[in-house]
Amino acid sequence: MASLMSSLEGKSALVTGGGSGIGLGTAKLLARDGATVTICGRTEDKLAKAVAEIGAGARYVVADVTIEDEITAAVAAAAEPTGRLDIVFANAGGSLHMGPVLDAELEAFRATVDVNLTGTFLTIKQAGRRMAAQSPSGGAIVGMSSGAGHFPHRYLPAYGAAKAGIEMLCKYAAEEWGSAGVRVNVVQPGIIADELMAPITGGGKLLDDYLANIPLDRVGEVDDVAAAVRFLAGPESSWITGACVPVDGGHHLRRGANYGKLFE
Repeated sequence: MASLMSSLEGKSALVTGGGSGIGLGTAKLLARDGATVTICGRTEDKLAKAVAEIGAGARYVVADVTIEDEITAAVAAAAEPTGRLDIVFANAGGSLHMGPVLDAELEAFRATVDVNLTGTFLTIKQAGRRMAAQSPSGGAIVGMSSGAGHFPHRYLPAYGAAKAGIEMLCKYAAEEWGSAGVRVNVVQPGIIADELMAPITGGGKLLDDYLANIPLDRVGEVDDVAAAVRFLAGPESSWITGACVPVDGGHHLRRGANYGKLFE
């Protein structure tokens, strides 16, 4: 289907965690609309396969978002094709802890905060520095949160706290960089049918719990989130910054999922 959005021809984009799932889906959409897309992640084989899926003009760079020198190099690589950086989707993240707060192991909690919040901080810090130097044309940054960062999902304290931190971090950056033409927004996906969530979306008590609290009564698709990121990254949203956009079928209107269902 032809895009209803303006062309992104001549724009350069960086997608962290772009080798699979929402990152890959978003990279495909940005490339389809004309952007030169660079994806980054820690696994070269996965990135190479993803670039082949994205198509002509796509590039990759191996980088760990929690290592500042590596994400700095990724930002520089993404700007090489056009001499500037226009779009960044700070998507990399994950959870290394699930369970009660009282049973949480420090290292698992710390690692979850590191890959989500610290990784996003380093990504938008380096991207924002480059984009601010492009003032007044700036650029657009989109952070990746989650419904779990907006309202409690039982037994996801580290992940939820890290995602909530991303939302506030992006608001601070939006306020600070607005005068340079740099916009910073956030998406808050609900449960998405991708490889990461396949054990849940395949069925069971936790999926039932999710669906009972989603007014639109279905699991989301990668393309649902990619379309929201595409909007926030493009000229159609040129007067939107500091916003957190739920892409969750209305899940935020009810209550968070109870991950205790996995242990029943």
